[in-house]
Amino acid sequence: MNSAQILTADQMRAAEQALFDTGISQFELMQTAARGAAEWIRRIAAGRSITVLCGPGNNGGDGYVIAHLLQQAGNPVQLVAPIPPKTETAEQVCELWASEILTSGGEVTGEVLVDCLFGSGLSRPLSGEHALLLRDLAARHSITIAIDVPSGIASDSGAALNDRLPSSDATLALGAWKFAHWAVPGRLHMGERRLVPIGVAELEGAAQLVTRPKLSAPPAHAHKYTRGLAAIVGGDMAGAALLAAQAAARSGAGYVKLIRHECEGAPADLVIDPSPLKVAGADERIRAMLIGPGLGRHDGAIKALETVLSQGHRLVLDADALVVLKPHMLNENAILATPHDGELEHLCRSFSIVAEGRLARAQTLASVSGMVICAKGPDTMIAAPDGRLAIASPAPSWLSVAGSGDVLAGIAVSRMATGCDPFEAACEAVWLHGEAARICGPAFTPSDLAHAVTPAIGRCL
Repeated sequence: MNSAQILTADQMRAAEQALFDTGISQFELMQTAARGAAEWIRRIAAGRSITVLCGPGNNGGDGYVIAHLLQQAGNPVQLVAPIPPKTETAEQVCELWASEILTSGGEVTGEVLVDCLFGSGLSRPLSGEHALLLRDLAARHSITIAIDVPSGIASDSGAALNDRLPSSDATLALGAWKFAHWAVPGRLHMGERRLVPIGVAELEGAAQLVTRPKLSAPPAHAHKYTRGLAAIVGGDMAGAALLAAQAAARSGAGYVKLIRHECEGAPADLVIDPSPLKVAGADERIRAMLIGPGLGRHDGAIKALETVLSQGHRLVLDADALVVLKPHMLNENAILATPHDGELEHLCRSFSIVAEGRLARAQTLASVSGMVICAKGPDTMIAAPDGRLAIASPAPSWLSVAGSGDVLAGIAVSRMATGCDPFEAACEAVWLHGEAARICGPAFTPSDLAHAVTPAIGRCL
């Protein structure tokens, strides 16, 4: 099982069908899922009373089996099902439950609520009656555990389909991660996430969770140019490019230089190239180049971007470069673009893209522009023109500080300089960026973050 793959509802159905095609029945698969979930619930409940809320579909079917298994294990369990089972398998497993089935939440109280009302197949808001039932039961229990996806959250987007949905303390994903487990706002309703394996195989083309990269020390015969030369183009605001350079120098490249006429306060170990960009950028030893941090948005900035694009290097485009970029300026460069939400929206306007939601915008922009798009934010998404897609697990919210994006861009250009393609570089940079933030702890500066990339790299060796 690939524990990093992220599936849409349709992909999950296809994965389950592949299991059925091997001879596994839907009843058997439901029991497998329920056993794994029940074991987690039993540990969390630690002998406390449990209420299982079941819906009419197969998510409710999981609930009937979970309730049965927990009762067998000795937990005090009550079951609430406002609608009787409507699928053949749910009807079959309902018969396992020999105790009373409550059809109303009424004054039901308990310590642990298990939400099996609706799962990953939900595409429309909960009815007012069901939303109220879920809210009331969650309020009367000290712990809420969602099975697969919390009821009222859209599996494929993470959108909240209802207002005032209760948040779960834990969510048990069945078989594979769904987009809602990692995308905001759905992720904010999940609490702790755990994956319950059911034998799902890896699906070709599935999105992936960004995981710890496997890095290695330079070989014994390495020198600065074999490790990669990363060039960073300075602009109006020297500080942004300096931050990027600090991060790049700690992210694996053997040689980092800043192309800028003058740069007061630059550290002694940073090479400053004062040559005109047309000359400095023509160095054939450059393996990747970053332009954008502190660049400016005037005619000179546009000309600098055009010059860099014409030189044929593999590029990271960030910040101001994304604002001044126009479709006609692109050529055959391998490009990683790192927009935040405002820049992503601006790029979509520039490329005449109309799409709903960050994920769709990033994927469409990648397809139309030919760039790898790293849509950074609380749920960073990385989309490649060839259809590859990755989503980052949550990083510390302390990253929401000015200069954090410059550090990310610096890490990315350094990883590209070591030989990674833009998509791989983005995934590695996003992970290292988040890990550096965890190393820093609370309330760090972007310079702190750049220096913390070194121990973050160490955790990947």
